[in-house]
Amino acid sequence: MNHLKSSIRVKENVRKTYFAFKLILLVVLEVLYAGDTLIRPFLDKYEFLNHLIRAVIFLLSANLIFSLVRIIALRIYLQQREETKVQPNFVVGIDRIEFLLNLIAVLIALMLAFGIRPLEFLTSITIVAAAIALLTKDYITGIVNGLIMMFSDQLEIGDKIQIGRHTGFIRDITLFNLVLKSDSGEIILIPNTMALSADVVNFSKNNTHQVIFDAEITSKNEIHLSQLEDSLQVVLGKYPEVVIKEGAQLNILERKTENLLIRYQFPIKSGEKQTEIQVKKSINQALIDWNYELRKGELL
Repeated sequence: MNHLKSSIRVKENVRKTYFAFKLILLVVLEVLYAGDTLIRPFLDKYEFLNHLIRAVIFLLSANLIFSLVRIIALRIYLQQREETKVQPNFVVGIDRIEFLLNLIAVLIALMLAFGIRPLEFLTSITIVAAAIALLTKDYITGIVNGLIMMFSDQLEIGDKIQIGRHTGFIRDITLFNLVLKSDSGEIILIPNTMALSADVVNFSKNNTHQVIFDAEITSKNEIHLSQLEDSLQVVLGKYPEVVIKEGAQLNILERKTENLLIRYQFPIKSGEKQTEIQVKKSINQALIDWNYELRKGELL
């Protein structure tokens, strides 16, 4: 059973608690700022303190609005989706959007803290803003592409994909990169622009993907590939729930003077990451044992 939906709800309950605390703090600050309280003389005397509280009020207000929209959007999404169809991408996507909006709110709050009117400031630097937009065009494109992937059903965190010569499981989708983890553990960062412009093979969307083993075996002694294939089939037979052993193939890729380069591949159900690791260990061990028996025969 997929527990993603319930775990999201647990985290959202924590966020709602923080939301309540921020709302209380906003009300207190608003009363102190707008009302005739003990700090009013200080606000009138020290202009910077007045601007600072105003900036904090704006920042809290903006943050509460963004948080409320996020809570409502996620609630609607969870209600409309079955538990097995809930995607972590959506949560990542709205988190990234909330982060960007809060970042903009922080910049505006800093302007207010220093007594700068944001609208007048932006109007006065129109030419500079245009130049900045041109310089950051590639970054903006990467952010937009990242958001497209976050809200798309084509790529999902946990999918096994191939982009160009890189193959791995999607571990995260950031605003600039697609983070993959290869079978051997390396972290691969693919720029979002490349991920959307290059050919992408998603093995997980077919519910199965191929597991491939390339190995060299000695050819000095008599070799019966059918026996090797039978022994590997026995290993696959231990995992009938995830491995489709009827689709297994053993082929010779290259004949050398003293060795044969062979390839063994079989389909396995996607999403069974831990079991796939165990199957790979078992097949590797079987190939090592077979090669050892052949080499031991050379010495006899």
